[in-house]
Amino acid sequence: MNDLAHAKGEPNDAPNFIYELIDAERAEGQRSATVRTRFPPEPNGYLHIGHAKSICLNFGIAKKYGGTCNLRFDDTNPLTEEVEFVDSIQADVRWLGFEWDNLYFASDYFEQLYEWAERLITLGKAYVDSRTLEEIRETRGNFYKPGTNSPYRDRSVEENLSLFRKMRAGEFADGTHVLRAKIDMASPNQNFRDPAMYRIRKAAHHRTGDKWCIYPMYDFAHGECDAIEKITHSICTLEFEDHRPLYDWYLKEIGVEDPPRQTEFARLNLTYTVLSKRKLQVLVEEGHVSGWDDPRMPTLAGLRRRGYTAEAIRAFCERIGVARRDGVVDVALLEHELREDLNARCPRVMAVLKPLRVVVENFPDGEVEWFEAQNHPEFPDRGTRKVPFSRVLYVEEDDFREVPPKGWFRLSPGAEVRLRNACLLRCQSVVKNERGEPIELRCTWDPDSRGGMPKDGRKVKGTLHWVSAAHAVDAEVRLYDRLFTAENPSAGEEAGVSFTTHLNPNSLEVVRGAKLEPSLAEAKPGARVQFERLGYFCFDSVDSRPGAVVVNRTIGLRDTWAKIEQKGGQSGSR
Repeated sequence: MNDLAHAKGEPNDAPNFIYELIDAERAEGQRSATVRTRFPPEPNGYLHIGHAKSICLNFGIAKKYGGTCNLRFDDTNPLTEEVEFVDSIQADVRWLGFEWDNLYFASDYFEQLYEWAERLITLGKAYVDSRTLEEIRETRGNFYKPGTNSPYRDRSVEENLSLFRKMRAGEFADGTHVLRAKIDMASPNQNFRDPAMYRIRKAAHHRTGDKWCIYPMYDFAHGECDAIEKITHSICTLEFEDHRPLYDWYLKEIGVEDPPRQTEFARLNLTYTVLSKRKLQVLVEEGHVSGWDDPRMPTLAGLRRRGYTAEAIRAFCERIGVARRDGVVDVALLEHELREDLNARCPRVMAVLKPLRVVVENFPDGEVEWFEAQNHPEFPDRGTRKVPFSRVLYVEEDDFREVPPKGWFRLSPGAEVRLRNACLLRCQSVVKNERGEPIELRCTWDPDSRGGMPKDGRKVKGTLHWVSAAHAVDAEVRLYDRLFTAENPSAGEEAGVSFTTHLNPNSLEVVRGAKLEPSLAEAKPGARVQFERLGYFCFDSVDSRPGAVVVNRTIGLRDTWAKIEQKGGQSGSR
């Protein structure tokens, strides 16, 4: 793990070597004063938290240096790309708080890319290979062994141009020909071993339809698109470091002056998380999650639905900094930034997830008393709300023990507790079902303790949340937890152990029949709150609606009592 893996406490000035690089360039007058970056996703899936780091970096560079940042879709593979993904990516970038200066697609440049490919053929720098993909792979060699030349490598310029134009015209089937750069089959950098530039794909493109049946490979298209947009700094993750010489080679051979500079940074790796698009797709297709926006997914759509804020994600990305080497960041740091943000923004309300009925025997039936409650104890200017108190209440099942353990300050026979914002309550007796389980508590309240402070000054340690039964809003509450039980879910793959082996069977618990205080009756989908003593929650943006309220747990509060009780061998409680 890197130095920031278990960082806690106050934010620090995280390192960003790219800022240092640009500062040095400017000091030495190496490049244009204008900084231009781009975020270039392929529209073949949903963005995840790893992309957020790249988004924050590219847009952050532009902001810091008064430059520009484009959003450019690398849409060169019609088999995997869809308008749905284009739309979701734009929505995610905007949700994170960024707006691009220009919106482009690699498909905007297909004609120019084709012309450059013909130029390389004319220069003797590219040729059409008529072997199968398997045959080409067999002759590329490996780390220890050089590749061997294709028998088609010495075709004439005229023949290569004729074949390439016929490829464009649709005269050949998929896989029959490929255009390759002619570089060096013995190069120690295997990316230089005559890499593919174009392949035949007779598939409809989401923007160009059937106009094209040949499509450029990423390595050929990427640098050229950067050059067309006059990008100054092409920021990529470390897996593209070995591709940089090829990036530069293409730009040099087509005659680009003042080419972009490619710089690589360490991608984001999080504990208890997978960020491979392929693996995320497996989770969706095999039904381990409900979809790309499942609140357990690390996609931005999933995080947003769960209740994460853009501010928390940006703070996290700033906190971890930008490094040259790969490392793993503890997901607890992301959760820390989330708690910090939600603590400041979320109003405090009351909800009972697993209700236990309480009858206040000395409170008149049919009457209601309204207590004043602060919306946020740290921000008095956010006002107050009225909370109803009646003869029948609900408290949490976990807040009662008939035989309490040592140190128990919640409800038990004869015990007195404080009801948040209301009064003191004493348990007098317990009603049980035929299985001996508590189903109702008979209690009394102290009318002289309104607001929770008794006139005689007696001390009461326990404070519980509660809801009036007559006024409660029914809700389904989805308690989400980490999707994986292993810190590195992919660790066993070399031994044939699938990452899905480490899926957490308790990553979702659905609680039906929860009771919310009446102030939440009109809460809009996406609204975030803190349920006192329980954690931070978000009204589901997909399934929640009036009359069918669905609430997602975003993240819990730290519960010291649960640790004490576990050590003592007792059953779990809040």
